[in-house]
Parts: sequence; C-alpha cells; structure tokens
Amino acid sequence: MSVLLTHAYYLSNDPKEHKIMKPYPPLGQLYISGYLNEQHIENYLFDTTFYAKEDQLAFIKEKQPDIVAIYSNLMTKVEVIKLMKILKTDAQYGFPIIVLGGPDISYNLENYLKAGAQYLIIGEGEETMAELHNAIINQTDVSEVAGLAYLEDGMVTKTKPRVKMKDLSVLPLPNREAIPMEKYLKTWKDNHGMSSMTVSTQRGCPYTCKWCSTAVYGQSYRRRPASLVAAELKMLKDTYTPDSIWFVDDVFTVSHKWLTAFHEEVIKQDAVIPFECITRAERLNDDILQLLKEAGCYRIWIGAESGSQKIIDAMDRRVDVNVVKEAIQKTNAMDMETGTFIMLGYPGEDLEDINTTVQYLKDANPTHFTITIAYPIKGTSLYTEIENDIITKPDWETSTDREIDFKRTYPRKFYDYAVKRVVNEVNYHREITKSKNRDLKKAVKYKIKSILANGLMTVTK
Repeated sequence: MSVLLTHAYYLSNDPKEHKIMKPYPPLGQLYISGYLNEQHIENYLFDTTFYAKEDQLAFIKEKQPDIVAIYSNLMTKVEVIKLMKILKTDAQYGFPIIVLGGPDISYNLENYLKAGAQYLIIGEGEETMAELHNAIINQTDVSEVAGLAYLEDGMVTKTKPRVKMKDLSVLPLPNREAIPMEKYLKTWKDNHGMSSMTVSTQRGCPYTCKWCSTAVYGQSYRRRPASLVAAELKMLKDTYTPDSIWFVDDVFTVSHKWLTAFHEEVIKQDAVIPFECITRAERLNDDILQLLKEAGCYRIWIGAESGSQKIIDAMDRRVDVNVVKEAIQKTNAMDMETGTFIMLGYPGEDLEDINTTVQYLKDANPTHFTITIAYPIKGTSLYTEIENDIITKPDWETSTDREIDFKRTYPRKFYDYAVKRVVNEVNYHREITKSKNRDLKKAVKYKIKSILANGLMTVTK
C-alpha cells in the first residue's frame, strides 16, 4: 500500500508570490516522507510548487496511490478542496483514501470532513501518518490511532490526542531528494542572485501572541540537538552549496544554552552557511548577537507587530517596544541586516497608534519591514475575541480566513491606505536621512504618496 504526499500550492497561479519569487519546499511533508522511509512505508512526494494541477493529477493517475495525504493551510485550502473533489469523483485516479493535515485542519474538522476528507491528522504528522497507514493495511481499528479525526455515522469522531514528540533527535532528515530541489535553488539564484534553503531546529513556541496559530506543534518548546543541526547544515553545504539558509523556527534564540552549543558545533563541523532567522528582542543581547554573527547570521527578523505599546500589550506580545527598537539598532550596528513585522488594524488600534508605529520604524530603522492587516485565524485568541464582531464571513469552501472582517476602529478600506502611508512615509524618511547617495526625486515621490494616502485615510475614516 503506497502513500502519496502532496499539497496544492501552485506558484504559477499566485501573481503576488510569482512577483516575489521566493518559494520554499514543503518542509513538513519532507519530514513525513523521511519518517515513512524509515518505517519502510512506500511513499511518493509530489511537490506542486513548480507544476500545474494537471501535472499533479497525471502523477496520481500513473502511481495510483492507495492513500493521498494532502497538506492544507490558510493559503491553499481552496485548492485543496478542489483537488479532493476531483479525487472523490473521477474513477481514473483510483478513489484513493484522502488524508489531510496541516495548520488549518484542527479548528475546521467538520468542514474538511464534509468536503471529502476521510481522515484528518491533528498536530504533528509523522507518527500518526505511519500508524494510520498500518491500521488501514492491517485492517485494525483506526480509533486506536492517536491524533485523528473522521466521520462516524455522520458525526465527527476524534481519537485521543497525539503526544508530542519529545525527542526530536529521533527524526530523520527531511527527504529533500524527493523533490526538484534544483528548481528552488535556480529560482532563487536567477531572481535574487543567491540561493536559499530552509532548515528547522525546533517545534512549538512557548509564547502566547493572540493572533498566532499553534495548531500543529502546540505551545511548547522542543529542539533538535545542536550537533545534529550542524551536521544537517554540513550536508546541505556539501550537497547543494546554498548561498543562504532560512531557519523556519518561531524564536531562534529562545535558548541561549542551545545557541551557544550551535555556535560551537557549526564552527567545529565546518558547517557555517550565511543564514537569517526570526527571534524576539528580549532574547538578544550583545553576547548572543556576537555568537549569531560568528555562526553565519547575516539577517535577524525581530518581531514587534506595532510601534504602540498599547497594541503590543493587547496582542499579549509581552515585550517592551523600546527593547525591540534597541535590539534592531544594536543588530544594525553590528553590520547584520534587520527585519521587523508590522500588523495594522488590530482591535483597538487608532490613528495615534499608527502614527506611533511610523515613528518607531523611523527610529528603529530596520533594513526590511513587512506590513499585514490583522486577520483572525480560527483557533487563536484573537478569533475568540472578535468572533461576535465579525461583519464579513465568506463561504468557507471558497474563501480563507484572510477574507474575514470584523468591526475595527475604522472601516477596512482605511487600513489599505494606512499601509501605503506607513510604507511611503518611512521610505521618505530613509531617503532624506541617507548620509550619501541620497535621491531627492525619489524622496519627493515617497512623500507625495504618503500625503495622498494620508488624505484617503481621512476620507475613509
């Protein structure tokens, strides 16, 4: 009995991402494939990123897998449902058993099951997928497999929760050989002048930010031994020679003890590769910044989400905005790039908070910053808080949580203009404060766009 692991992200169908061209492999499915290989379970992995749905369906038709396991998240849900419906209704694909997993599953069990999935994997997928496969092939009771949901007599049935994998050293490496890794490397190189790969060192996050989903790995902290992470980096360096690594962990420097061991191991194993990571400001200090730099770090993303302490506290971020600002400034001073994330439209945010955020970005001066408009993901504290204030909730099968809107301080359109105002005002400030190569024409354009956006904010407010 064979398992096909796949997803439903098609880069060519995503205009925004196609413009950015920074695709990364489905790392979670690569881990599951590696684990199934260790268990001697026949599996294939069809990575759809660089292919069309027609290619994916042709592969399924050729292989006729007994189980099709599909990863679903907020971004791919609509395409996943379309794929399921095809597999459920067209005999040429052999009517495989459909299993779904991923972060969008846990709080949408009934919706996914009624849309066509036969089994849902709740949480981490390696052990559950292997045990489900064995239960099906041996015709034993699937109710004994922890971490599952399925329909029984039309009702959602959940088995006992899967105990999270405590010792991550038992995980095999992701099965990168199963996908066209060269396409990722070439895409990055052609579009950005440098290739990039992803590595995971931890699972779970011990923090409680209200807008963040912990549906797969939970609110926990589990880490792979630093020596094994360094060995993986050495393998990637020798096999693929990537120009950079993106550590996908939520808080890379959460443990200073682990980071000290990591620094020692990558140097000892000749495994230093330039990398970027995400962390929290209070988990940085002068010594940690120095260790990061020596280990190969060239860019640190330091979360803030707002320049307003009022909004940061409302998010339960548990950090002082001034600590964030100082961490960014210190990292800049050490000739490492910085990045930060900004979220507008959070409940309770007003114009004063947005202006404070603009000033924060000017003062902190991160090398990069990204802005999103807050949206509630089902299962998060934010969703619970605003559930009674939802004013737009599109059809579940044909929309995503990003399209849910709720009562905010101002109308939704206001925040579209607010994003433009923040971006252009901060870029204007950067241009006019440059010590050299200042482009006044560009600065004027930024300022005009900022003023126009501010005017439109006033009109829509």
